[in-house]
Amino acid sequence: MTLPVSLAPEVPDGVDVLGVPVAKGPVLVGHGHGIEVGQLEARGFEGKVGETATLAGEGAGSLVAVGVGPAEEVDADVLRRAAAALVRAAWKRRSLATTVLEALPPDGDRALATRAVAEGAALAAYRFTRYKSDPDPCRLEGLSLVAADADGLAPHLDRARATVEGVCLARDLVNEPAGSLSPSDLADRASEMAQRVGLGVEIIDEIEAANLGLGGLLGVAQGSEQPCRLIKLTYDPPGATRTVALVGKGITFDSGGLSIKTAEGMMGMKTDMGGGAAVIGAMSALPALAPSVKVIGFVPATENMPGGRAIKPGDVLKTRNGTTVEVLNTDAEGRLVLADGLALAVEEQPDAIVDLATLTGACIVALGARISGLMGNDGDLVEEVRTAAERAGEPAWPLPLPQEYRKQIDSEVADLKNIGGRSAGALTAGLFLQEFVGEVPWVHLDIAGPSRSDDDDGPLVKGATGVGVRTLLEMVMGAEGLSAPVSGQST
Repeated sequence: MTLPVSLAPEVPDGVDVLGVPVAKGPVLVGHGHGIEVGQLEARGFEGKVGETATLAGEGAGSLVAVGVGPAEEVDADVLRRAAAALVRAAWKRRSLATTVLEALPPDGDRALATRAVAEGAALAAYRFTRYKSDPDPCRLEGLSLVAADADGLAPHLDRARATVEGVCLARDLVNEPAGSLSPSDLADRASEMAQRVGLGVEIIDEIEAANLGLGGLLGVAQGSEQPCRLIKLTYDPPGATRTVALVGKGITFDSGGLSIKTAEGMMGMKTDMGGGAAVIGAMSALPALAPSVKVIGFVPATENMPGGRAIKPGDVLKTRNGTTVEVLNTDAEGRLVLADGLALAVEEQPDAIVDLATLTGACIVALGARISGLMGNDGDLVEEVRTAAERAGEPAWPLPLPQEYRKQIDSEVADLKNIGGRSAGALTAGLFLQEFVGEVPWVHLDIAGPSRSDDDDGPLVKGATGVGVRTLLEMVMGAEGLSAPVSGQST
């Protein structure tokens, strides 16, 4: 259940908490509703983005000043963070209203800002409490977003609601312990969702995977008692003129296989299916958003375990497209399952492919825990996804795919090897994946860092972030408006 967000032309009567934007200084923005700058200055309130100060309001209500930073720099992401801060400030109250849209400059994108406020508030209210004896959930029953043009903004609120539900689904899947979310369980939950919202769904089991030659997926799965699954979800609206394929890494637990991780390195490895969860979450929102773009999602799902049948360093696997891979490190397994997923995606003849994976620690070293690595073989598509990520508030930074590094993944005994040495690990992983997309425009998002948060920060809460869902949906909704396919192909 996500936090309900509604629009209102004026502040509703009897609201428990009213959030008022204050720019850096502090400087009141719009109607102050009784807040005095002197009160804020006495408290040391500066108006920094997300900073809050609670003051007495009329009757039993409270006023919360929320910082939005310099007035001229207010944008959708600032308002997303401000809305999240307001929810945390009003956590134990019943109702919340806010006038934060007043802080948006006249030339600001009100549609995007409306979605951002709704997303920031609802995502900050999320908690995974299934296993908590004392969950202490958010007690807010709803948020009213006050705007004079409330009626015209309503469709954008509907889009935000569908997006939030997709993100929360992805968060739930990633937060679920691996002991209760096997590859089969993940496939079942994806199937239930697909049937509920009206997506096409196909689940490929280990027998069919063998018939299809999914050697990368089957090889990684050998060490586990849990059978692998390949989840295929399809959104196919009438009149679609463009096809996009999404591929997500679905390693429901990663021990490292025989190249086993340390105990500390294994603790967070239930999150190694964050890319697959993002694909499932994004697909779940498409029927509600109704873009005129065909979207096909692939999630190769398995555990990576060190059982007696596990692949060994030096083993060779044959993937779906016939490429052979020498496995020198069984902990570089994500690219092996993605190889099969990407090959299947290519067979659909899409106009674009986007894959997401918690793929490399090297990307975290390069970009930290908040920024995804972005690589691809088509400059226009890379920029399309980068722009979508920026609008969604999920920053991604372009990284190169230097062809001079390609020789690092040459194998002496097979077509490729699955590691490329100690340096440039994120880039050689991207170069490996590029071998499986042919000439199709393709983008790879390495979400190893942003897939999990260690603290509450803006719309993020501690645990799974659901990163990628908002970016994918922003990209697909933007793709709807293009006059021609990215690649010039017809589908």
